[in-house]
Amino acid sequence: MNKAELVEAVQKALGEDATKRSAEDALSAVLDSISGALKAGQKVQIIGFGTFDVKNRAARMGRNPKTGEAMQIAASKSVGFKASSTLKGAL
Repeated sequence: MNKAELVEAVQKALGEDATKRSAEDALSAVLDSISGALKAGQKVQIIGFGTFDVKNRAARMGRNPKTGEAMQIAASKSVGFKASSTLKGAL
């Protein structure tokens, strides 16, 4: 499912009175709120769905796959998601 399909699903869930624009605005507001909280270093927990959090990766040594020489991989941050037991059970 891509963003356009998700907007259509939200529009259908909101009912006949909802426009595609209002559904897109609602989805954008939710996604912006989640990304804003993650940028601030906060954890976002949605009961019945799952938890988004920021994972810190330490700097480490790696190998260049082309040449085989050792190289330093910089520290980085990434987003983690852990599905709730309710969501896991629904699958």
